[in-house]
Parts: sequence; structure tokens; C-alpha cells
Amino acid sequence: MVALGVAANVKGAPAVHPANPNASVRTQAVLAYLTGLEQRPDRRLLTGQFTDFGKGASLQLMEQTHRLTGQWPAIIGVDYADFGPGDLTFAIPNQAVIDYWKLGGLPMISAHLYDPTNPRRGGLRDKGVDLDALLADGTPTHTAWMHELDQLAGGLQQLKDAGVVVLWRPFHEMNGAWFWWGKKEPEKFIRVWRHMFDYFTTAKGLDNLLWVYGPNHGERTAAYYAGDEYVDVVGLDAYTDFVDREHIKGYEEIARLPKPFGFSEFGPHGAANPPADFDYRRFLDGVRRNFPRLVYFHCWNAGWSLAHNQHAKELLGDPWCVNLADLPPGLTGRP
Repeated sequence: MVALGVAANVKGAPAVHPANPNASVRTQAVLAYLTGLEQRPDRRLLTGQFTDFGKGASLQLMEQTHRLTGQWPAIIGVDYADFGPGDLTFAIPNQAVIDYWKLGGLPMISAHLYDPTNPRRGGLRDKGVDLDALLADGTPTHTAWMHELDQLAGGLQQLKDAGVVVLWRPFHEMNGAWFWWGKKEPEKFIRVWRHMFDYFTTAKGLDNLLWVYGPNHGERTAAYYAGDEYVDVVGLDAYTDFVDREHIKGYEEIARLPKPFGFSEFGPHGAANPPADFDYRRFLDGVRRNFPRLVYFHCWNAGWSLAHNQHAKELLGDPWCVNLADLPPGLTGRP
């Protein structure tokens, strides 16, 4: 019941209605907390760090960040993709998530999904996939898609059983053309998003999910939005040294959506081969100047990460930032 108290006492927060009407009390509390951050003068920006994909997920990068900065980021990121066999994996990512939840952090889980129209699995960057085929009953593609959804639901159920609330970020960067689900007709994409939502919410009873809509910065950032009843949190993925609206496009469009907003992925330099020499103080300065609705960020790993660039200690030590220790007791797994 501690989490219920948190939800009821988020100062200045508007009434919050999760997309899932049966969301657990703790899930409601996390959403209420996120919603209230925007109104705060400080302690209003959740820090986050992606760790790795599949079996590479661990607390190692979080520990490196802590040694460097004296802080644990508020959000840990993992991904269920197992790129070797072109499948999904859960045991190791879930263990990292559970361990960090018990420490006091929040998880964000992504899934670089395999293409259900590809009989060899994998196919993350397949072209020409018709999303209608996923929902066509009685077809091999539909059977493969439902198997994939059942795999995902099994992993997320393990976290529900452990009491973990998940920021669930499927189909990210759907407005770009590089993944098999990307840059399709918006109405087709929205049907697939809503189908996953309904299946996980109604058939699977996953009441521990907050649904994160995370397009890439650029054009049509809100065109694929499935509706207020199907999304809890919104974001933009952006890879750039320049944290301004000239280099991170589409903010105005997505900021109009009535949901907590953040950078669902951020990486300095660009999408490949970062030099790991970014001054992370520039990130916070750009956020303050240009992105007033931002309440969370999720840095990518490797050369984009907090631990492998400069002045992350000053970033995480700024009064604007919310690190793990700043999260209210009882909101996550920390009493």
C-alpha cells in the first residue's frame, strides 16, 4: 500500500488514467509520479541508461556509472532481442531488471522483434513486410506473430510475478524505414499496436506495463500514435551532439500529446561509431533551453553511454536530475 500513497500524493499532478484500466496500484503510482515531474522546479528529470541486448544485459554498465559519478541512474534499459538465433530471450535481461528494481530503479524494456513473415526468424531489417499479414487469422504469419507475442508475454509475466512495473517500449522508431515494422501506413501500424495492447492487457492480464510510444526524431513523430487509450508515456529517439530543435526534430508535434515525454533513446554524435568524447553537461543545457516537457532520458550503451563520455558526474549531480536514490521509497522495489 506504500505505492498507493505515492500515487495519491504526487504534488501538483493532474488526474492520471493509465491506458490499461486494470493497471496495478503500483503501476498507477509510477505513472502518477512521472506525470507530476513536469511541474517541479528541480528533481524533475529521470536519468536512464540502456545496458545491452539479450544475454549481454547486466548491471555492469550501471556499476561503472556509479563508480564514475557516485550515482545510480533511475532507469535501467534492457532489450529482449537475442540476435544470434534471431529470437527473443528473457532470463538474463529479467534478472538484471529484477536486481535493479530491488535496488530501487525502474526498468525500460525494448524488443528488437523478429519478422514473423520470415520463416528463418531474425529479419529485423527485412523490407516489404505487410503488417496486415500479422493479423490475418489462419495464416502461418499470424501463427508466428502470436507465438512471438506469447514469448514476450511470458517474459513480462515473470516480471509481473516479481512485482516489477515495466516501461514497455515496443516497435520503437516506427516512423523510420530501418526496421521491418517501420514507415508503414499509420493505420496499419496502429492496428498492430492496438492488437498487442489488447492481447497483453486482456488475454494475458499484464497489469504491470506502462506503454511507451517512442518514434525516431524527424518527420511524422505523432502519426503512428495509437491513441490516449493505448499509450502511457511518449518519447523521441535521437542521436546527435546538438540538443536543440534544429537537430532533434518533431518535438512540437509529439509534445502536444497529453503524456509524460522524454528521450526514449539518446546518444551523442550519431547512430554509429560514437567517439565517446561528448560533454554530457551540454545535454542538460540543451534540455533546459529547448525541451521543457522532458521528464526522462535513456542513454544508449557502449560509446554513447554515461560511463564512456565526459562530465556525466556533473549531469547526474545536477539538481534537475532524479537518480535512483531520489525516487520515492515504495515506488519501486526499495522499501
